[in-house]
Amino acid sequence: MRFTRNLVLAAAIVPLAGCLSFGGKPPKQLLTIASTAQPQPGAAQIASATRAIVVQVPAVPQTIANTRIPVQQSDVAVAYIKDAQWSEPPARLFARVLGDTLTARAGMVVLAPAQSFGAPSADLSGDLRSFGVDASQRQAVVIYDASLTRAGQSAIEKRRFEARVPVAAIEPTAAAEALGRAANDVAGQVADWVRSGG
Repeated sequence: MRFTRNLVLAAAIVPLAGCLSFGGKPPKQLLTIASTAQPQPGAAQIASATRAIVVQVPAVPQTIANTRIPVQQSDVAVAYIKDAQWSEPPARLFARVLGDTLTARAGMVVLAPAQSFGAPSADLSGDLRSFGVDASQRQAVVIYDASLTRAGQSAIEKRRFEARVPVAAIEPTAAAEALGRAANDVAGQVADWVRSGG
């Protein structure tokens, strides 16, 4: 009787095994980028109306709304690099590079949105239009359409920033390294724009 009951339970469980997923095979590595302009450790930062800025995570098109690296194969075709996966979505990686670069290069105090209430600050938002590889040119391409509202002003300034860096090979590590350099190039351009005052 007990044997029959166990056999029935086993028979009921077997079909479920094909329906359940316990997570896909983890990638061999996760990729990331870091700012080449790091803030000084231990340096005190005091937010003021002229030095405080909020960096919003940029909006992105669907092709980079995930953690994969897109390859633009033609005007109408996009693929993804096999086994290439970011540690988090590119928009967040890029926003972090922007924040570190603004602090180190432009002397800005970067605030979280919740910290900016009651304190006059600039606001930087935008669209990360491209964060991938152009196969025909063999280049990593980062394009950021920035919108800046300076502290105490209502006017919105808009500007496009772009960087292209050669890719040694269209494979995970080479693509990530080139995209990291391109992202830092764009972040440096943005920091110089913010610092210039116009």
